[in-house]
Amino acid sequence: MPVTPRLMASFRVPANAARVPGSDHTADTPAVQRWPRRRLVVIRRDDELLAYDLGRLIAGDHAPAARFPAPWPRRAGGIDAVSPTIDLAVFSGEHALHAVDAAGALRWRVCHACWAPSCLSHHNSYQEYADDKEHRNPDSGSCWISADGSTVWAHVRTPLPDDAESELDEEWLVLDAADGRVLGRASTDTAAAGSHHIPHPDPGQMGLSVGEGQDGVPLLWGRWDGARLTVTRIGDDDRCLVDVSPCGTRLLTISHWGLEPAIHRLPDGAVTHEITTDPRPQTPPDAEEELSWGYRCGFVNEHTVIASTSDRNEQPRHWLIDTARGNILGQVEYPKPVSGDPIALGDSTWLTCGEDSFQLLLWSPQ
Repeated sequence: MPVTPRLMASFRVPANAARVPGSDHTADTPAVQRWPRRRLVVIRRDDELLAYDLGRLIAGDHAPAARFPAPWPRRAGGIDAVSPTIDLAVFSGEHALHAVDAAGALRWRVCHACWAPSCLSHHNSYQEYADDKEHRNPDSGSCWISADGSTVWAHVRTPLPDDAESELDEEWLVLDAADGRVLGRASTDTAAAGSHHIPHPDPGQMGLSVGEGQDGVPLLWGRWDGARLTVTRIGDDDRCLVDVSPCGTRLLTISHWGLEPAIHRLPDGAVTHEITTDPRPQTPPDAEEELSWGYRCGFVNEHTVIASTSDRNEQPRHWLIDTARGNILGQVEYPKPVSGDPIALGDSTWLTCGEDSFQLLLWSPQ
């Protein structure tokens, strides 16, 4: 059954966010970072991280809510994070976590073992290895800031400098956002090529998905009670965590090879529904090509998920899925052209790109 959504807003992220005039500094495409009461559109350039308040962008205010100077180019680290209060950005680098305040000043720095596979050193700055070809394509970690802005969760390679006698490992850290003190830590027992965090509405919970290439994608769930970090491993290292429902009672995952989505319950992480039905109309029964689901899907609200599929012969299709039963409600048929995967916002809306990645369209199911 087709679903025709309502266009709520159409706007552009400022074009000058993509390139610094007169320089070679280019930018990644816009990304969205969201918490229960804040939604930011962020753009990482080589020289800075820009944060735009989504509500202000929709209202026509194109000025960034904050801009944070970057300590290294965007390809020299993992996933960075902005605080929901927009007063702090934490950069996840090859050798350190680097926290910058809204005035552009360094608030704190935590060094860790280098992510370059062949490097066993601790570095004090990016300049130490900027021109070393062995450091050009490193593995990477990631970080995120809790829903109340009080803690930073970070996946890093250890040992930290104070643990110099320890063996190489990967750990999940909980740090004080104010000063970078390590409050809690736990080994992840992973071998990351990269990772990303998925926040929970409860500041004391966080999800971590660790990509290990062809070897799997461990899904870790962390709980911080103010004194101890407890980590639970969910599933069989074959599902990528992509979203948490607005009320924090469900998880959404995609299988390692981009096949079927699954809905899990919290706190135990058990799968309640796996989307195994091929929703494509008139699919030939002898079709050899498996359906590929996009990794950027999510909860439109507590009751509905939006996800995309694609194959070699067509543009991605978007689908609405009922979270209570796991059945496909219908294909989204947009009244104007869209591109790429949807970005669910959890408040009964989602974003798509228009004809290019800097034009954003805001949609509602009805």
